[in-house]
Amino acid sequence: MNAASDRPSVLIVDDVPANIRVIVEYLRDGHDLHVATSGADALDLAARLGPDIILLDVVMPDMDGYAVCRRLKADPGTRGIPVIFVTACHAPEDEARGLSLGAVDYIVKPVSRAVVRARVKNHLELRAARESLARQNEALKEAVVLREDVDKIMRHDLKAPLTAIIGLPPLIVEEGGLSDGQAMLLKLIEENGFKMLSMINLSLDLFKMERGTYQLRAEPVDAAAVIRRLFVELGTLAGYKKITFALRLDGHDDDGAAAVTVWAERLLFYTMLANCLKNAVEASPEARAVTVEVRPGDPALVVITNNGVVPPEIRSRFFTKYATAGKTGGTGLGAYSTRLIAENHGGFARMETSDETGVTSITLALPQPEAGRADT
Repeated sequence: MNAASDRPSVLIVDDVPANIRVIVEYLRDGHDLHVATSGADALDLAARLGPDIILLDVVMPDMDGYAVCRRLKADPGTRGIPVIFVTACHAPEDEARGLSLGAVDYIVKPVSRAVVRARVKNHLELRAARESLARQNEALKEAVVLREDVDKIMRHDLKAPLTAIIGLPPLIVEEGGLSDGQAMLLKLIEENGFKMLSMINLSLDLFKMERGTYQLRAEPVDAAAVIRRLFVELGTLAGYKKITFALRLDGHDDDGAAAVTVWAERLLFYTMLANCLKNAVEASPEARAVTVEVRPGDPALVVITNNGVVPPEIRSRFFTKYATAGKTGGTGLGAYSTRLIAENHGGFARMETSDETGVTSITLALPQPEAGRADT
């Protein structure tokens, strides 16, 4: 719409005044009309007025409609204006040529009132819809930038007091006079503080993974050591249900000392396994075992197995966002972030569950570089 009116503006281009009068009569009601009798005048008016739509004759002296359309579409200021050719040239190749130059429609003379008004109305509505979508897209882009900025601010503001909390337990322990139980509780506070700090650092990383902009920083990681640490951290949760942990490394029972190296980003690898193990413990019946098996190779595989089946209603969407069932307080983000992390490593996460055996396994696959396979 032009600035001075809420009515759509139409530029009619034809070198024959009688043809212009016909179209003006058809569109007089409800439109602001402008006319040009040559290609040069049409280009000048289009640039100055910015009409909402252009009805363009093909056969004109000096510059035909095809040339005018080509120049309109080459100019950033006018390329978005819909162009409808109005012409006596009715051969299929003429219409194909016009559409290939960027025109949105093709009306053959002699024109009828109903056809002209309907075509103009439809393409004005389509343009308005495209412009609305473009504005929404820009708003979404701004929202994404705002979300990143807010996330950065929150991470910064949360890390300052959390760093102070993490630093206090060692100072209190150094002063002495504590029982073993009190010292253990302070150590637990310190460890959970570090865990929270890692979660804060991870939050923006997951957002970047969703957008496909995350830059992976892989390094050699001792998978066995990470899993043993998680067994300890989840020991209290497992103890409530009398669940035991078992670790197998390359087909052998863990001896507590062996190392199995995989190439992965350390924090992401830890987070991925922590999500899977926690879910396995929560889903497992009491007094059963949760088993983790590490299989070196390319890809390296980590398989977490527990007794318990995934509810049928979420099996097909197990790794999708917010998929959860049967857990109070569950967010449905653990399995989703696990899949994101595996895929950002170039691998995958797969779930298999069986009603017959009552067993569920999660397989995490991480491709390994040549150096990673040589070190294993």
